[in-house]
Amino acid sequence: MAEKLKGNLVVAQSGGPTAVINASVAGVAEEAFKHADTIPGVIGSLHGIEGVLYEDLIDLAQEDRATISGLTSTPAAALGSCRHKLTEADYDRIIEVFRAHDIRYFFYTGGNDSMDTAARVSRMGAEKGYEVRSVGIPKTIDNDLAFTDHCPGFGSVARWVASSVRDAGLDTEAIGVVDKIKIVEIMGRNAGWITAASALARDHEDAAPHLIYVPEKPINLDRFLGDVQNVYDRLGYCLITVCEGVKGEDGKPLMASTSAINVDAFGHAQMGGVADYLCSVIADRLKLKARFDKPGTIQRVSAALQSPVDRDEAYGAGAEAVRQAIAGVTGKMVTIERVSDDPYRSKFGLADLDKVANAEKLIPEEFLSPAGNDVTEAFVKYAQPLIGGPLPKYSYLKKVALPKKVS
Repeated sequence: MAEKLKGNLVVAQSGGPTAVINASVAGVAEEAFKHADTIPGVIGSLHGIEGVLYEDLIDLAQEDRATISGLTSTPAAALGSCRHKLTEADYDRIIEVFRAHDIRYFFYTGGNDSMDTAARVSRMGAEKGYEVRSVGIPKTIDNDLAFTDHCPGFGSVARWVASSVRDAGLDTEAIGVVDKIKIVEIMGRNAGWITAASALARDHEDAAPHLIYVPEKPINLDRFLGDVQNVYDRLGYCLITVCEGVKGEDGKPLMASTSAINVDAFGHAQMGGVADYLCSVIADRLKLKARFDKPGTIQRVSAALQSPVDRDEAYGAGAEAVRQAIAGVTGKMVTIERVSDDPYRSKFGLADLDKVANAEKLIPEEFLSPAGNDVTEAFVKYAQPLIGGPLPKYSYLKKVALPKKVS
């Protein structure tokens, strides 16, 4: 057991908001309230690490306890978010603010770049001779953090995408005599986990999505058009899900912003536009009317389709981070380890922040079809428990035809 470290706690959020990131903040705060002898003050940093740099801090103990508890079902990022890459010049300022507010515990919720920030804060304390325990709390809808089975945020966006794609499939089937091809463009840069989760929409053999394309399998346009034509010839319509970061055979994204203003502090270009491009290719070469839906950022923060499994794990990860830090842990990220699929059970573990920050978890080969246009049953088995139960049951007409009597 490490030596007891008494001091205040600060928690911050970074990167894209999700349906459950606030649950992690609730987990941190409510667990910290139980340890007032060790952690007398619980502080929120507004807009991520920038809240520390600008000293934009709030006293979470002054919030109603019902408000803190209610964060578990509140989407987006209640503390505000940012995409700020720390520099050496920031370190003295952070230490200055930490000393002024007697902050000894730092918790950061986010993805790879956020884990890099948490790792830097942990190292910074040691280098500057000011002990601070820094623990990362995983959060990314992209589900691309390594060393964890999955990430809080993914289960809820997967549920949203599955539900929305199923509805879009029914819409396309209904109006397929006019709008024959529909492409749904789904978020994702290098990893196609969210797009792959659209497969959970299927509740019968011919259900949408009929084709799925992710960055892990580059698109050959001739094969793509052949896939579309085959589905159309069989059903008379086709719904396709495609990740916005999908790549061509040259390994480069088919579409990405080239504007400097659309590149964040970590050098990530804004993705988007691939569905519109593919619709044009289909119209030009197959002579089929094609249109697209692009839900954009709304998919990542839907409280209405929040997965209870996702919510509970996000909350638990926040609480576990506090317990581990009090026990002496720093420089680590809380991980989720799968214990069983049916019934689904998980437990928490730890991974080195430095390793997490420098790794990316792509969809493994066994989760993707050899043709590169679908996922396998192994992926469905992996993802199904995370969305928190089955989607609502729909009814389908048998459509028993009457014999034609008029020529």
